[in-house]
Amino acid sequence: MAATAGRCMNPRFMDPESMKCTISSSPSYTSSRQSQVQFSNQRHQFCSLSMNGCQSEPRAPIGTIETRTFPPVLTPALAMDSLNSAISEMKSEPPPFDSGIIRLEVPIQQQIEAIDWLHAQKELLPRCFFSGRNPSQFSDRFIDYTNGNNRSPSVEHRLISVAGVGSAVYFHHSHPFSLDDWRSIKRFLSKKCPLIRAYGAIRFDARADISSEWRSFGSFYFIVPQVELDELEGSSMLATTVAWDTALSWKYGEAITALQSTLQQVSSMVTRLQKEVPYPCILSNNYIPSKVYWDVAVNRSLQMINRKNSPLIKVVLARSTRVVTSTDIDPLAWLACLQVEGGNSYQFCLQPPDAPAFIGNTPEQLFHQKGYDICSEALAGTRARGRSEAMDLQIENDLLSSAKDHQEFTIVQECIRRKLEASNLGYAVCVRVSLEAKKAIRKLPRVQHLYAPLTGRLRSEDDEFKVLSSLHPTPAVCGFPTEEARILIAETEMFDRGMYAGPVGWFGGGESEFAVGIRSALVERGLGALIYAGTGIVEGSNSSLEWEELELKTSQTMVIWQQMHAGDMMRFLE
Repeated sequence: MAATAGRCMNPRFMDPESMKCTISSSPSYTSSRQSQVQFSNQRHQFCSLSMNGCQSEPRAPIGTIETRTFPPVLTPALAMDSLNSAISEMKSEPPPFDSGIIRLEVPIQQQIEAIDWLHAQKELLPRCFFSGRNPSQFSDRFIDYTNGNNRSPSVEHRLISVAGVGSAVYFHHSHPFSLDDWRSIKRFLSKKCPLIRAYGAIRFDARADISSEWRSFGSFYFIVPQVELDELEGSSMLATTVAWDTALSWKYGEAITALQSTLQQVSSMVTRLQKEVPYPCILSNNYIPSKVYWDVAVNRSLQMINRKNSPLIKVVLARSTRVVTSTDIDPLAWLACLQVEGGNSYQFCLQPPDAPAFIGNTPEQLFHQKGYDICSEALAGTRARGRSEAMDLQIENDLLSSAKDHQEFTIVQECIRRKLEASNLGYAVCVRVSLEAKKAIRKLPRVQHLYAPLTGRLRSEDDEFKVLSSLHPTPAVCGFPTEEARILIAETEMFDRGMYAGPVGWFGGGESEFAVGIRSALVERGLGALIYAGTGIVEGSNSSLEWEELELKTSQTMVIWQQMHAGDMMRFLE
């Protein structure tokens, strides 16, 4: 489903929420949530492409968006049987629409860890993984299904993690993520089908040149998986999604055949992924920048911050650490061990075909939107955890009383609030914003941060793109003012951040959630890993102390490998 070259016209989009939908059901499966949409009479012209919504920029609404839920089964193998049978029936009875997206899902009456299932799929690419926080800000986020007949009461299970392979439809380009790109994604989504979601990431700075290691990701990369395992609280769900659009030269029959091909490669055998992995000998590591150049960069930034009449208050400088090991690093084994310490963090993995795996365990939420409600947070300042309760409390008090960290935290908090209250797109995104008046401490297993939540009420449910474009990048990963800090970063840093510090998450029907892609690494077969970390530079910063903070954030990997050698569990990037 790769794009082919072609000349692209630019017809007008139809707003997805302006579509007139009717809900219907079918007796051939347990439950159906279907939106049947009539095409506009407007004539559309498209790029000469295959199935890639963003490059083609189609304007016509999708003909059908539907979820079919089948009776629960006991094992993944039985779920595969149900899906294969249903897909065979679908192939013989094509729907009367030139475009559409249909999700088939089979509940499994046992809880299977999504990352274990994903690891069982070996090298089947593309693949994605996303695990949200526990508990979620919106604690009523549940998956409902009946237990096999329409007379039975519904069962509610909280969604924990999602793992997916293959792409029913993907969205990818080298140009900056735009409103038209967002509309292309939303074209395949509906509130009636909340688990049809597009998972992916956006570059930290789309205007910066893309380096070779990030080339397959482009400026943004999102996929709706062909096959996915949803890990629920107390149960699981295996699902397949088929998407087609005749106008994009991707017909229904071709989409079904592609899905069947992917299913043939999917394993229904799932074994628990060990949280202990063989010790990989570190052959070399290399910092970009070196300590000498880091000192130069920090001092130059401080000169600009302290310059008379300079608007720059803060800039976040980052470091890339290339680690080469004697054996390949398994990104999913690494990620599985992140979950051990990830109670207040997001875990993610995104890997396009023929590309490294971008993995991370980030404590920082960009935003979570559900209907008109939105939440975000300010997170800044970093200290290690104490070895004793008394030492930990002493470090916490030092962080709370630090003038430098307070200034950094206040910049982040106020900037997020202002961005939500006054969008740069012409009007306020939120009708109101509430924030905690007092800063608190968020404690993670290895570090602790200053923290405060923000909540708001959106003017429109369609303001996802406005929220995303307003909040990214936050002062916690870029600086303040944003544009001055971005320019300084582009002039100073000697490596490509790629998706590091960019938005990572998903769009769904009426809901979306994005984290900030920090505490992350790019893992490539035969090349080891690139580990990224950054630190905020404000008035009063000291280059050596900031370097020590980078060491705190990245040297955990080295410590962990030593612990793994001693037989301890792997912990990293905290």
